[in-house]
Amino acid sequence: MVMKPTPDSPSATRVWNYGGQIHETGRFPLVMGIVNVTPDSFSDGGEYATVDSAVAHALKLVDEGADILDIGGESTRPGAEVVTVEEELDRVVPVIAALSSQTDIPISIDTTKAEVARQSIEAGASIVNDISGLQFDPEMIPLCATHPDVGVICMHIQGTPQTMQDDPHYEDVVRDIGEYFEKRLTLFTQAGIAPERVVFDPGIGFGKTAGHNLEILKGVPTLQKLGRPVLIGHSRKRFIGKLLGREVDERLWGTVGISIGLAQLGVDLLRVHDVRATVDSLQAWKAISD
Repeated sequence: MVMKPTPDSPSATRVWNYGGQIHETGRFPLVMGIVNVTPDSFSDGGEYATVDSAVAHALKLVDEGADILDIGGESTRPGAEVVTVEEELDRVVPVIAALSSQTDIPISIDTTKAEVARQSIEAGASIVNDISGLQFDPEMIPLCATHPDVGVICMHIQGTPQTMQDDPHYEDVVRDIGEYFEKRLTLFTQAGIAPERVVFDPGIGFGKTAGHNLEILKGVPTLQKLGRPVLIGHSRKRFIGKLLGREVDERLWGTVGISIGLAQLGVDLLRVHDVRATVDSLQAWKAISD
């Protein structure tokens, strides 16, 4: 007898609607390549702060196998300063406009500001990735509701980037985040955002201790019980440094190891800096796991 996959099993699939298409997730992780158009991101701040360097880097990530490009114009590292709408627009919109004319790879805008999301969508973005879970800007939910072809990534954060690491605490971190997602999904549905458009990101490092982060990673199948794809953004983060005793520029292999572990758990999307290393490692893992 062949057993059918349950919603929380590694072989289960989930659908994600964006860009006017239905995308199936869950069989093999989609890889989202990070493009930080910022001077102060924790890992690569300043490396791609100009339009030309950001576009060139994004196209390199496409060549390396990225399934999605995530463009961000404001650092959200612990203690990061807030930038103005105008500054963020100046950083990201020209990059998105240039990329949308040079590649068919879906583009995600990483922002908490509705106006930045709106202009990014007009420039060619088909996904809104909001670390606040569409909470910081009251116009973000209405904006996403009026763009039915746009995918929505809803992240969990405790506090703000300025306060999130002051004293993160939970009764049960996986359960608490799952309950948060369930409430957000209900709210989105009531506002006109179809559940099929939504992806959940538990927010590794956003108001969590290293111990919390490890519990969340192990709990990916539990978070998938809501039937929505789960994205994990663990790349080069501080908890890997604590786990392995490595500085930020030495965390590639720890990142890759976690990516493979998450693939075994059936994670839907991985948001990473190092696309080629991630894609190659996943393909090698897949070749011996089928």
